[in-house]
Amino acid sequence: MLICILTGFSSGLPLYLLLNLVPAWLKTEGLSLKMIGAFALIQFPYTWKFLWSPLLDRYALPLLGRRRGWMLVTQLLLIAGIALLGQISVKELAAAAPLDSALPDWLLNVQRYAPLFALTGLIAFLSATQDIVLDAFRRELLPEVELGLGNAIHVNAYKIAGLVPGSISLILADHLPWGTVFLITALFMLPGAAMSLFSVEPAAASSAPRTLRAAIVEPFQEFFGRHGVQSALLVLLFILLYKLGDSLCTSLATPFYLDMGFTKTQIGLVAKNAGLWPSVIGGLLGGLWMIKLGINRALWIFGFLQWIAILGFAWLAWLGPAEADAARLAVLATVIGVEAAGVGLGTTAFVAWMARTTHPAYTATQLALFTSLMAVPRTFINASAGWLVEALGWFDFFMLCTLLAVPGMLLLFKLAPWNEAPKETL
Repeated sequence: MLICILTGFSSGLPLYLLLNLVPAWLKTEGLSLKMIGAFALIQFPYTWKFLWSPLLDRYALPLLGRRRGWMLVTQLLLIAGIALLGQISVKELAAAAPLDSALPDWLLNVQRYAPLFALTGLIAFLSATQDIVLDAFRRELLPEVELGLGNAIHVNAYKIAGLVPGSISLILADHLPWGTVFLITALFMLPGAAMSLFSVEPAAASSAPRTLRAAIVEPFQEFFGRHGVQSALLVLLFILLYKLGDSLCTSLATPFYLDMGFTKTQIGLVAKNAGLWPSVIGGLLGGLWMIKLGINRALWIFGFLQWIAILGFAWLAWLGPAEADAARLAVLATVIGVEAAGVGLGTTAFVAWMARTTHPAYTATQLALFTSLMAVPRTFINASAGWLVEALGWFDFFMLCTLLAVPGMLLLFKLAPWNEAPKETL
């Protein structure tokens, strides 16, 4: 379980650095909101990581084994990349004369900020690659009975990692140069690197595919052969849909709170306390509860709570904008807390189910495919949220999110029946 804490923390820190710290840094350096928004494109490696995951299944580095070798290398490169990012002078890049002033504005900006795009893109690629190996390592490490608890701890350590770039680093930035801030942030990757160096390679990790073709083809052959084509496609559809409603619902959470009359300070204080800790506590309790419930029933119960939580946003939208007094803040705290706890529980069961659905011989590629599909709503579908809110209004938007959560729940009848004992992977 300690190893699961370190895998979660190491996995979450680079993503939250890209989501929280880099935009704050670019804003203070004078970049426009359009340019900062363009940096969302660097998240693409998280949705395409299954393309190079067979390489990590097939080839092992000379030291530490098939999983730990890749873990350590990606973590050391992430430390170097994050530290180096803070040495880039954004203002110097902005002031640099373009090589070809006849280019369109967007191409001029790509040219001008190319080093910044390249390094942040490399960090995203290394982070996604680290995720491939950490997911496989954790799946091979945990016996079936510990999948629920182990993945709950991993998911919650992942969220807690967001406090480093999203809170600690921002506070340091008020007192230290950005180069020092990024260096300190990079050093938080060291515990994960130590875990990779001193932990023991799982026995299941020793059976590598014999050829690259086997590493690419066999994971998909095994998956579709084990389930059948129709059932396998339902599994992939379920992964895409199970958290669709919740992901879309929270994609514009902060603008929604602002529209409801809350100040940025109120949102920050309430969201940090009512959002993070219910999510963490809910996820940990969910992992313990899952040992008794089993993963199938946990998907039903936790998914229902996750679905109900969306209605809290609809309730707040129905109340409409008002002055944020103590009662109103209590409503906000309740909505955020219930949603965060529901997400913590739902994600815990979902990640455990995905891990159980893989075959131990092909964990890297199959889990990379599953988690790539899981990231699709966050990366692509959520881009439509602003258009939907403008067209529907907040209340109808949240009711739509509630409806979008239903298909994923209905697929549970086929993929995780309530009274059916969970099937062994082998």
